[in-house]
Amino acid sequence: MAEGPENPNSAGANKPGLSLHVPEPKFRPGDTVDFGHVDVDAPGRLPRPDESCDPRDLTDHAYGLVRVLGDDDRAHGAWDPKLDADTLRAMLGHMAMTRAFDERMFRGQRQGKTSFYMKCTGEEATSIASAMALAADDMVFPSYRQQGILIARGYPMIEMINQIYSNKGDKLKGRQLPIMYSSREKSFFTISGNLATQTPQAVGWAMASAIKGDSRIAATWVGEGSTAEGDFHAACTFATVYNAPVILNIVNNQWAISSFSGFAGAERTTFAARALGYGLAGLRVDGNDALACYAAERWAANRARANAGPTLIEFFTYRAEGHSTSDDPAGYRSAQERSEWPLGDPVTRLKNHLIAIGEWDEDRQAEMDKNAAEKVRATTKEAEANGILGHGLHHPFHTMFEDVFEELPWHLQEQADQAIKEREIKFPGGLKL
Repeated sequence: MAEGPENPNSAGANKPGLSLHVPEPKFRPGDTVDFGHVDVDAPGRLPRPDESCDPRDLTDHAYGLVRVLGDDDRAHGAWDPKLDADTLRAMLGHMAMTRAFDERMFRGQRQGKTSFYMKCTGEEATSIASAMALAADDMVFPSYRQQGILIARGYPMIEMINQIYSNKGDKLKGRQLPIMYSSREKSFFTISGNLATQTPQAVGWAMASAIKGDSRIAATWVGEGSTAEGDFHAACTFATVYNAPVILNIVNNQWAISSFSGFAGAERTTFAARALGYGLAGLRVDGNDALACYAAERWAANRARANAGPTLIEFFTYRAEGHSTSDDPAGYRSAQERSEWPLGDPVTRLKNHLIAIGEWDEDRQAEMDKNAAEKVRATTKEAEANGILGHGLHHPFHTMFEDVFEELPWHLQEQADQAIKEREIKFPGGLKL
């Protein structure tokens, strides 16, 4: 039998061997951290182009960093949104409330009152400042770390806590993982645990708004890791092709649950630069600068309302805490990273800005923090009266079969009857059915 060609991978083959590149973060637990490789633009360096500009005019904005607040705690440059002091104080108040809410809910999870929670520490500006730049009825399609949007829009905190506890007051009837809120009244689309599904949904909603001649736009938030999902790329294509009035916000907080942003492509380029290939307007923004976050979101919202096209925004920030209560970041990153992050803390930076312009002081900040913590504590106690995890104060068992069909199909009715019967046998008279 004739021999085939020599195996090109065999020893002695006159061809160079290939090697696979596997991204590796710069710092691991125990390493000394130096963020000198992070290129931080001077505040005010990038110009603020006209909102109807061609996306190709934004190349520098996709690789640079839109910043407003400087080391002197003052606002600089054309991106300064020139917000009045009352608006800035309201923004700071929402951030303080969100941070107090996170702390209380985190402790509640550790005490066994709920199964799961996710903090947004260090990322508050990316949701709160951005949400304040939108109209109250613009539709938002969040990921699972945008609780600040609901707080900024005035959603009742007790409803958020009821949902986290999955108790008898939970409007979603315990059908969603804790922290996956939904509010039609606040134009807050239901959070999904499936990554990036909200991006094509936001684009589709925006297209429908345009078809109807409505005035409302859509905005969505997604983590940088989730941009590796196919749904995100489909969303970018549809947004560009149909000129959808939508804002695609990427929260680049450097880490997924245990893998760094390099696995989503950050080693090669910025996430904002992905906009260039799709023909999208792209902005890369200091995500810990509340004024820059507000200014960029407002710019994109104005662009969408003028039918000038969609915008992709990368908020360059840092996830200060673990991915969730199920995660321990000490196992995969240096403990020094949080304190060494060159863009600081968004709450502290906004507070210092207000102090620098003579509109705030440390005593009022301490009072704000105290009042926020007290309000969260009191509201939590009120919600706990509706039940907590494992204490039986939940929606009746039969409700798990409801609210999907107008009339329950016969085969599901049979399943419901059987399930209720088995439950009666197992817990005779002991649990609500």
